[in-house]
Amino acid sequence: MESIDKFDLSILQELQADGRLTNAELAQRVGLSAAPCWRRVRALEEAGFIKGYHAEIDRHKIGLGVLAFVRVDTERVTNDATLKLEDAIRKLPEVVACHYISGTGTFELQVVAQDLDSFSAFARRHLMNLPNVKDLHTSFSLGEVKASSALPLAHLSAR
Repeated sequence: MESIDKFDLSILQELQADGRLTNAELAQRVGLSAAPCWRRVRALEEAGFIKGYHAEIDRHKIGLGVLAFVRVDTERVTNDATLKLEDAIRKLPEVVACHYISGTGTFELQVVAQDLDSFSAFARRHLMNLPNVKDLHTSFSLGEVKASSALPLAHLSAR
């Protein structure tokens, strides 16, 4: 599947808004019958447009009140050292996102914790002991203005 048409785009929009839609509900919303809708969803999954389905959990409701942004500076940037650091980061469930960044630093992590004391203990026990780490710079979220995993899709309709 190289490109997507208006039905595929509608399917992506609807599933992004509510991943629990039944195939019948989805088909009705996008203007298809059930069988073609199901085939299109499967094709979108197989082509990698849809990577999976998950429940969005409110971190505050489960006691994770702290969201920290941690910039990681490394000692040296070699392939082997970077791969070891990436592997170590992937193993930390408290790190909910990790990105290579431009500018100062190598990685930007998003880390969740119960409170500041928990974050401090996690940073000392784990982050400061990651392989090849030279320095950490942390900023804390003082409040969320917007937090969404939904991606903008309007540019796809212009194709």
